[in-house]
Amino acid sequence: MKTLSKNKILLVDDTKINIDILVQTLKDQYKLGVALNGKKALQYLKSNSVDLILLDILMPEMDGFEVCFKLKEDPATQNIPVIFITAVEDIEHKTKGFELGAVDYITKPFDITEVKARIKTHLMLKNALEALESQNIILDEKVKIRTKELEDAQIEIIERLSIAAEFRDEETGNHVKRMSKYCKLLASACGLSEEKSDMIALASTMHDLGKIGVPDNILLKPGKLDNDEWKIMRIHPTTGSKMLAGSNSKIIVMAETIALTHHEKWDGSGYPNGLSGKDIPIEGRIACICDVFDALTSTRPYKEAWPAKKAFKEIKACSNTFFDPELADLFLTLTPEIKTIMKQLPN
Repeated sequence: MKTLSKNKILLVDDTKINIDILVQTLKDQYKLGVALNGKKALQYLKSNSVDLILLDILMPEMDGFEVCFKLKEDPATQNIPVIFITAVEDIEHKTKGFELGAVDYITKPFDITEVKARIKTHLMLKNALEALESQNIILDEKVKIRTKELEDAQIEIIERLSIAAEFRDEETGNHVKRMSKYCKLLASACGLSEEKSDMIALASTMHDLGKIGVPDNILLKPGKLDNDEWKIMRIHPTTGSKMLAGSNSKIIVMAETIALTHHEKWDGSGYPNGLSGKDIPIEGRIACICDVFDALTSTRPYKEAWPAKKAFKEIKACSNTFFDPELADLFLTLTPEIKTIMKQLPN
């Protein structure tokens, strides 16, 4: 906490003898500044920092009330404590002063002991408040650092979960990384906030977490799945959502939604719940397009990778049936960015 000897007081009074008395009283304890009228006081404060102002009320041109009003109106000076000094013992004066934001009154002629005591009290209070504010800033910074550490740990766990889901199917390579980038691009393009776009990007990496529960002979089958196998494969969205259910984390909650809805189709022909249109959450609709596009352009045990041009045509062809038509159109406008991601993260 700042020591009193380091505090600076501005003395404002148009009567020089009053200034001289205050200077003699305070010079050995505090740093002092002097202004002989209101205008000079305001000018002085533009280039000098002070901790307390002793302000005379009855001054020519600009009285103390007007000076105090201007001080409290300016963010740079509004928190400086103001003590009015006056020869007028008038309750209306005091009331007006307090309404303008003054913290105290000292009457003339000065009682030196009273002057010192009141100044010391208000400076100690100001110093304590500043110390508390500084401590709060330090604590806020520590909380931010700790929160960032927890967020980073959470993100790492999510990324490792995503890798675990991908690990059994090595042919997918950078699938979840491309998915994440595609989803963020599309989320941003459709006007979602940066925060939500980032959440979708991260949460989308867990869209196929439920495939952990799909047997290898189905997941890695080099040909088409039969009806029984397909029924098992179609369970993975539900499995994934159950694995992610019950979390208090916004990202995990969103990941749960994406896992459950990324195979729902705009026309209601998707699974597991046959949702349609905007009954499908926006993150599910975004992930659906990005997942299908990446699946088409990736090598799988049962197919070769499609050229990007052919995959874009398929997205266009399935607009308004499989995909939200507005999102599909937006996705196509992102062709250059998507191709760049494909080059950066090849199969």
